[in-house]
Amino acid sequence: MTSAEAASRPVSEVLGVPPAARTVRDRSFVLLLATLTSVALIVLAVLLVDTAIDGLPQLSLSFLTSFPSAFPAKAGIESAITGTLWLMGVVTFVIVPLGVASALYLEEFADGSRWWNRIIEVNIQNLAAVPSIVYGILGLAYIVRGPLSLGRTVLAGGLTLALVVLPVVIITSREALRAVPPSIKEGALALGATRWQAIWRQILPASIPGIATGVILSISRAIGETAPLILVGAATFVAFNPTGLDSPFTALPLQIFSWISQPDDQFRLLAAAAIIVLLVLLVLLNAVAIRLRNRHQQRW
Repeated sequence: MTSAEAASRPVSEVLGVPPAARTVRDRSFVLLLATLTSVALIVLAVLLVDTAIDGLPQLSLSFLTSFPSAFPAKAGIESAITGTLWLMGVVTFVIVPLGVASALYLEEFADGSRWWNRIIEVNIQNLAAVPSIVYGILGLAYIVRGPLSLGRTVLAGGLTLALVVLPVVIITSREALRAVPPSIKEGALALGATRWQAIWRQILPASIPGIATGVILSISRAIGETAPLILVGAATFVAFNPTGLDSPFTALPLQIFSWISQPDDQFRLLAAAAIIVLLVLLVLLNAVAIRLRNRHQQRW
């Protein structure tokens, strides 16, 4: 049999699998996938409904503007919200320049044939999948204590969370840079621009929507992280707002964890209300990311 005749035969015939058997197997796989997805969505819907039933009656202006208290009727999440905003400010200030600069170096300047550049790329891919609790241990050993010795402060917590999401920012930024057609840079170089001018004035502006989307989604992940903050030593009861980078702090995930651990059922109702507030923040950030992507995305 010639190669042309083999190429014209169906894949199932070449592999020796009857078409009917392949069809049944494919449909079975699709059915199993749809069933498992439906089960996961149903469980998620039940959890959301249960949280809404418990938490919505607890939401009020006083709940958002009050500090934690030993009495459920007086407890609120103002310090947790403020601490979360401080953390996100530190995370954004760290991951944007470091993540974008690293992506630019790896994508535009690094020589892929060099062994150290290959090691860097492999490590970044691996670090993106490392559990966040490992970063918490790293933050405790080197940021809270160890060489930096920043203590249990906003800066230490923000730097630890930045380490968690920095690999993701680098990966998404590289994908955004790759999405820009090479002809854009080639045209700029042909017109006499230097390599850096072509990157700074052509490639980087064209990739900003993708980079911004990746940064916002990474910040959304950092907002919901609890394990690193627990290991870093963030307080679970803070009755004041942070006043600077060297202040003690708490955050919404930590406040929720603290209330759920209480034996009083009223605190668990407050935890459900705090979960709703956290979900609203996450939904808003994801909506902003989707809006940026849809509005500024370019079709090449």
